[in-house]
Amino acid sequence: MNPAVMTANLTKTFTSTTAVDGINLRIPQGVCCGFLGKNGAGKTTTMKMLTGLLPPTKGSISIMGEERAYGQSGTPNFGYLPDVPNFYGYMNGIEYLDLVGKLCKYDEKSRKERNKELMEVVGLKRTRAKIAGYSRGMKQRLGIAQAIYNNPDVIFMDEPISALDPIGRRDVANIVRSLKSTTVMLSTHIIADVEDICDYVLIIDNGKILAQDYLQNLKDSRIAGVAKIVFYNTEDLVKFKTEAENVGFTTENERDLILKIEKDINKTNLSKEITAILHTSSISCESFGVHAPTLEDIFLELTR
Repeated sequence: MNPAVMTANLTKTFTSTTAVDGINLRIPQGVCCGFLGKNGAGKTTTMKMLTGLLPPTKGSISIMGEERAYGQSGTPNFGYLPDVPNFYGYMNGIEYLDLVGKLCKYDEKSRKERNKELMEVVGLKRTRAKIAGYSRGMKQRLGIAQAIYNNPDVIFMDEPISALDPIGRRDVANIVRSLKSTTVMLSTHIIADVEDICDYVLIIDNGKILAQDYLQNLKDSRIAGVAKIVFYNTEDLVKFKTEAENVGFTTENERDLILKIEKDINKTNLSKEITAILHTSSISCESFGVHAPTLEDIFLELTR
């Protein structure tokens, strides 16, 4: 199966600045992909090249197995939600979606059905106000409706959640989760949004891709051999250091000890080894557990 989105050496240079530096994306079909990076990392520039709004300096782009070139005619089956969607403020939501339906060449009957369906999907079915009076969250929801109007295989969303209030964030996140079988590429600098919504992750920094994989794979690759022990007092900590000389560790502070096992050892074996030292040496500890890294841990590790 072809990746939903694939690039080869995709690069964008502005005068003397390289915003996107030879990236090779491989986004599987059907995933919700979190495109994660700090502000200025190259996310929006990448999105604009993928959607045909900006010509690459070099490199190639393929969407659902079809190679795309800047200015190419034809209508690829993808939707796009920009970071700040613009609308005709004098229209209401139904009128705007009807315009989208006409552009997608739906007949009048099909447009009416699709308009009604999408207004319900995005939670705007009871809204009759002009778009000029919409809140930011309502505009984001309407923007999602236009992005999915033509049942695209791939949807690109540039920062769809980060500027919203908590209720708007929840509502938009639920809409994204409901897009089953559709590949979603969602850019953001909010790590919690990616961990909450996405199952596949791209991390970009200074225009370079630092990691791309399923979120669980990224976590699993960093979980083995790391544990945290919290002692009641410094004496127990010092005693444990003496008894565990063959175990690599670093001291976090005077009560906490983070163990970093250098040898190849899984979580079960690590637990047995630490528990044995605590038992045979009669050392008490407040807590002990294998450390499962968060996406924030991984992001900070890579971008430092």
